[in-house]
Amino acid sequence: MSAIDDFRVSGLEFPAGFTFGAATAAYQIEGAATEDGRGPSIWDTFSQTPGKVENGDTGDVAIDFYHRVEEDLDLIKSLGLSAYRLSIAWPRIIPAGLGEVNEAGLAFYEKVVDGLLVRGIEPVVTLYHWDLPQPLEDRGGWTVRETSYAFAEYARVVGERLGDRVAVWTTLNEPWCSAYLGYGSGDHAPGRRSEAASLQAVHHLNLAHGLALIELRKVVTRPDARYSVTNNLAMAYAADPANPEDVDAKRQIEALQNRAFTDPQLRGFYPQDLLTDTKHITDWSFVHDGDLELINQPIDIVGINYYCTGTVRRGPEHSTEGTAYPGATRVESVEQPGPHTDMGWNIAPQGLYDLLVATHEAYPEYEIMVTENGAAYGDQPVEEDGGKRVHDTERVDFLLRHFVAAHRAIEAGVPLTGYFVWSLMDNFEWAFGYTKRFGIVYVDYETQERTKKDSALWYTKLAETGVIPEA
Repeated sequence: MSAIDDFRVSGLEFPAGFTFGAATAAYQIEGAATEDGRGPSIWDTFSQTPGKVENGDTGDVAIDFYHRVEEDLDLIKSLGLSAYRLSIAWPRIIPAGLGEVNEAGLAFYEKVVDGLLVRGIEPVVTLYHWDLPQPLEDRGGWTVRETSYAFAEYARVVGERLGDRVAVWTTLNEPWCSAYLGYGSGDHAPGRRSEAASLQAVHHLNLAHGLALIELRKVVTRPDARYSVTNNLAMAYAADPANPEDVDAKRQIEALQNRAFTDPQLRGFYPQDLLTDTKHITDWSFVHDGDLELINQPIDIVGINYYCTGTVRRGPEHSTEGTAYPGATRVESVEQPGPHTDMGWNIAPQGLYDLLVATHEAYPEYEIMVTENGAAYGDQPVEEDGGKRVHDTERVDFLLRHFVAAHRAIEAGVPLTGYFVWSLMDNFEWAFGYTKRFGIVYVDYETQERTKKDSALWYTKLAETGVIPEA
């Protein structure tokens, strides 16, 4: 295999102004779960339920970003990054989900945003990264319309406070996970297992996206502020591209994971094949007249989170109750060839290239950013030259190859303008607790000490020069 085929190429230069960033999420890093007026989220409830998270881990302390803001912002600055993607915890702003606003929560995020700006780092703010206030879940969560309107009010409150400073507003992160893992398979909070509920959640998340954009545009005053949504789009392949049955299995998965979100968000309709595939589960009567017009608000950036690929084929009939793919009763996943990361995900930079090109072809008028990409490995610090080092050679190789894929996509005409590595630091990895390390910065969970891994040093060279360094 040639160097270009395996994506191991150094010396490629990104366009001037390309955004090099890193990303995190509030519940995964902040801690301070009950401090300064923060209310409980569905992830507090879920992680505190025995058997839901590995080792009984919770985000109660996480990596204590709440108390280490200045130190961690200095860390971001030292990496040479031009942007930082953070999420805001809804229960820290409106603890009950609706009603009284918590001034201490707004003040905290104001401190974060101001701290980024004074360091020359653009804040990219995600309003929802899965931490729904528990009182709203108690009233139906994402299965009811009330939650969509509550989200819009929350967006307005945050937009009023930070709308003169935030560079990019992202409504939702990975609504596929919120809907299908939260309400279909039960693997994520709130842990429900209902095909019908997961499809209701799909629509109400989409509706929340549109309603939030309407409210943000009323109050945001930064003249160059931009608006986006982030989806974890599937890069699926047919096991046998010559077999129409396998090609149709691929179509069905893409309808559920991709077009269930992108078509209403970016085109103003639900794809007919999605409605047909799921008609035995729901009649979609929860979609009200005018909803699709509300959802289809103009945005500037399509955010894509990418980690691995999937291959599917048609198989025998099986139940999809309790899975993340409602109605896909004859779709089988094919095991992906290795190597794999610690998550069991295959390493496929070609998939990133294919996904970026396909997304641009489907929605050519939108700017695209990779809002998450990274890998989990079992990193271990070593004592070296009087200090700690973390030689995460596999992650450096992973990042190099995926940045090469991104560069190739730009060369192919994709308007890719930014790339955010997941994640800035090791943190609480949802149902995996603290067992999976994605960070380019190592965190000792006992002492909270931060140590830059070799991947952070490599990424700093890229961010400062715009040129892909050697691994």
